[in-house]
Amino acid sequence: MRYFLELRYNGAAYCGWQRQPDMPTVQQTLERALTTLLREPVEVTGAGRTDTGVNAAYYVAHFDCTTPVEDPAQLVYKLNFLLPGDIAVGSMTPVAEDAHARFHAREREYRYFIGPSKNPFTRHLTWQYYVPLDVGRMNEAAAMLTEYDDFTSFAKLNSNNKTNICRVRQAVWTIDGHGTMCFTIRADRFLRNMVRSIVGTLVDVGRGRYTPEEFRAIVESRDLSRSSAGAPAQGLFLSDVRYPPEIFEPQCYTKFKLL
Repeated sequence: MRYFLELRYNGAAYCGWQRQPDMPTVQQTLERALTTLLREPVEVTGAGRTDTGVNAAYYVAHFDCTTPVEDPAQLVYKLNFLLPGDIAVGSMTPVAEDAHARFHAREREYRYFIGPSKNPFTRHLTWQYYVPLDVGRMNEAAAMLTEYDDFTSFAKLNSNNKTNICRVRQAVWTIDGHGTMCFTIRADRFLRNMVRSIVGTLVDVGRGRYTPEEFRAIVESRDLSRSSAGAPAQGLFLSDVRYPPEIFEPQCYTKFKLL
C-alpha cells in the first residue's frame, strides 16, 4: 500500500533531506518515526533534495507498507508526536501503487526571503541584508531566466547531473509592507544549489555590481565561475510541489506563509 505525506520542516538542524551516514537528515528522521509506528522497516521517497539548512514550507514524500493503515489521520497524529518540533506532517493520503513523489512532480516552487534590517525573530528564516537593493533591476534580470533552459552557470560542480536543462516558468521579486523581499521561482526541476546561486547573483545586480545585461551574459556563458556566491541557506524555502490531479491533489499547506 502506498501513501503520500504532506509535510513541512525547518532545515536548520539537518544536513538536507537525503539520508547520510552519521549525519542528521529529514528523510532518516521521518523513516525512523514511521518504522517505529508501523513496526516494519519503512523507506521514504521525497519530491526532491533540499540542501543543508534549507527549509520546506511544503514538501511531499511517499512510502509503502505491507498492510493498509486503518486510520491515516490517527497515524499523522502519532507521527507528529514522535517527530521533533521542526518537522510537521499535515496529511497522509492513499495513492496508486505506481504514484511517485519525485518522478510524477510536474512543477516545483522555491521562495527566498531577504530582510532589510536586523530582526532577531526572523534571523533564522531570512537573509538579513542591509545594503539597499534596486528591485526593478533585479526583476528585469530575473525575467530573463524564463528565456533560457541551460542553467550550467548556476549548477554546483560535481553534482552528477545528467542534464543542466530546466524550464523556468516564473521568476519574480516582490516586497511586502515591512520591506522584506521575496524571490519566487517556479520550474519543472532545479539543480543543486541553483536557486541560492541565482539569488546571490541577482542581489549583485540589485546592488549595482552587474547590469541586467551582464546577468544575461552570465546565464549564456554556461560558466559557474561567472556567477556570484550562493545566498545563505536559511532564507530558502521549498514552497510548492505540483502533480497531475490524477496522481495527487494537495490536502493541506496550500497557502505559503513565512510565519
